[in-house]
Amino acid sequence: MRFVVSCFVTLLCFGTTAAFAAAPEPTTDEQKTLYALGLAINQSLNNFSLSEAEFEIVQSGIIDGFTKRPAKVDLQAFGPKIQQLQQSRASVIAEGEKKLGAAFLAKAAAASGSKKTESGALITTMKEGKGATPKVSDMVKVQYNGTLIDGTVFDSTLKQGEPPTLVVSEMSKCWTEGIQQMKVGGKSRLICPSSLAYRDKGLPPLIKPGATLVFEIDLLEIVAKPTPQ
Repeated sequence: MRFVVSCFVTLLCFGTTAAFAAAPEPTTDEQKTLYALGLAINQSLNNFSLSEAEFEIVQSGIIDGFTKRPAKVDLQAFGPKIQQLQQSRASVIAEGEKKLGAAFLAKAAAASGSKKTESGALITTMKEGKGATPKVSDMVKVQYNGTLIDGTVFDSTLKQGEPPTLVVSEMSKCWTEGIQQMKVGGKSRLICPSSLAYRDKGLPPLIKPGATLVFEIDLLEIVAKPTPQ
């Protein structure tokens, strides 16, 4: 039901294309916040990949509900099917992303110095380190930049203050394998197929279902674990 409410607010905010085009520019902080709310809620529709015709059908349900007109379908019967529809549409998106990711991985694998990990990730040394290699039980300090295969950044520590300290055993399988092939002081490019990332769910709005992820990782140091008191 929370999703239904989100859709209601989204479509009510945007209305028809013409209405959206005529909407005034938000000027006050409150108006800008409301506009941002509309953008944020609208992202919940991404995995549906609605066509214009489908959007009009959804909009007609919103209008009928808002104006108290008689409903054309039973919400109790069809409301639970919203999640099923979302999942089926997400699966279609995931298949397309997997094909793009497979082509990207194949091209990257042909590059000199690329190595596949046991689970299918791809790692390429960009700068050879001279320090120790982490073990699965170690804590490490890293800098990293995470992008989609088109270069869109979805996560990065480069503009943060102190680089994060992570436990190798608590990383994703892709990272756990990749980090253990690096040496302190080195930098590597790690490509994680969707099966080692967010799979068919993705992480909306930036990471689509089935997306392949790319990380450039600087292994700064192996951090000594605190001695128990």
